[in-house]
Amino acid sequence: MYLALYGQSMFGDLKGYELLEMLVDAGREGLNDEQRAAIGYISVAGMLAPQLNDQHLLAAAVAMDPAYTSLPIVGVGNACDSGGLALLDAAKTVRCGDTHVALAIGVEKMNIKKPGKDGKPPKTDSIKIGQMLGTAAHPDDRFPPFSFPHLFARIMNMYMERYGISEEQLAILPPYLYANAAYNPLAHMRTPRNPITVESVLSSYRLFQKDGETGEGEDLPLKLEECSQISDGYSRFVVCDEEGLSMLGLTKDDVTVLAGWGHAVDGLSIASRGDNVLQPVGAKKAFVEALRMSKIPPECIGVLETHDCFSIMLPLTAEIAGLAEPGQGLPYFVDHMMGIDSDLPTNTSGGLMAKGHPISATGLALAGWVHQQILGQVPVELKVSNCENGISLNIGGPIASTVCLAQYRA
Repeated sequence: MYLALYGQSMFGDLKGYELLEMLVDAGREGLNDEQRAAIGYISVAGMLAPQLNDQHLLAAAVAMDPAYTSLPIVGVGNACDSGGLALLDAAKTVRCGDTHVALAIGVEKMNIKKPGKDGKPPKTDSIKIGQMLGTAAHPDDRFPPFSFPHLFARIMNMYMERYGISEEQLAILPPYLYANAAYNPLAHMRTPRNPITVESVLSSYRLFQKDGETGEGEDLPLKLEECSQISDGYSRFVVCDEEGLSMLGLTKDDVTVLAGWGHAVDGLSIASRGDNVLQPVGAKKAFVEALRMSKIPPECIGVLETHDCFSIMLPLTAEIAGLAEPGQGLPYFVDHMMGIDSDLPTNTSGGLMAKGHPISATGLALAGWVHQQILGQVPVELKVSNCENGISLNIGGPIASTVCLAQYRA
């Protein structure tokens, strides 16, 4: 089974670019009439569309395109792994023989605006976005208005206390990601307002602090420059079998092989995880299964794109993947995963923190960058030499649902 014709919009605050327009473009841009006619099934993800854009039936929105009218089109989603699930759904449909060619789309319009005060321009409604994202957490783990930053700030604090990691040590991660994004033409933070340095990370806004007067709240280490972006955008993949390859007019030089996948879900609440909060069982299982199915040994992974919604996910990824022992993920990441010439180049796209994080587009974009690395389609400054395979790790919720996808050169 093959992954072909990856397409993606710019990620960012795409003023005037609305949800339905993005859906149309995802199904059209870079696809000719014959390729569009070959598609027999579509899976579409847009987790936040019902809450932020008042649109739940994305499948029917896709079907407004005459090329896709009357096709079987399914809306899928869990949380931030919705895009990975859409791609997995399309792949399984091809694998079972229902169609030779399927399309997976992930789309999100997150930058909804609220009126500016005192004549100032409208601002992104981060409060509403935070509240809507919180619907993917257990009621006991919702901390209005920013449930997920709060949850991951607690996980970050737990990790630092358990393993003796300092804020200064973790602060080296965002500058690495922003440096990569500077060469990614579709990245949200390709040109940040100010240079991102260790010093700027440490001095950036601390999201959670105790109130000096009332003593309410928590002192937690998460800072603004350690968080992913509120991004608009779409990403898409065409999935096909051998016959579908011919129908699309492509050769094996144009595609990668979807060689393995894993999907696993842990309990929604943090309390249900017991002692496994820092060693998520489902995420580990999904990663191991993707490697087992693809027959790629861990030491032979060529490139990795992982779900760095908050910087703590980078050391955790090294541990989830079994590359480092618990508590050793940060030194492993620094020594083996930073830079295109490292042992395992990781998030060379800029990651969610700098490339951007349009929720349901993210899982497809993670796999899309791996695909482009293998095919040599990334900017030369970010190109990993002799890249024969790679894996993407896409998580949803508080490390609750995980999709891993392994690819190699056809």
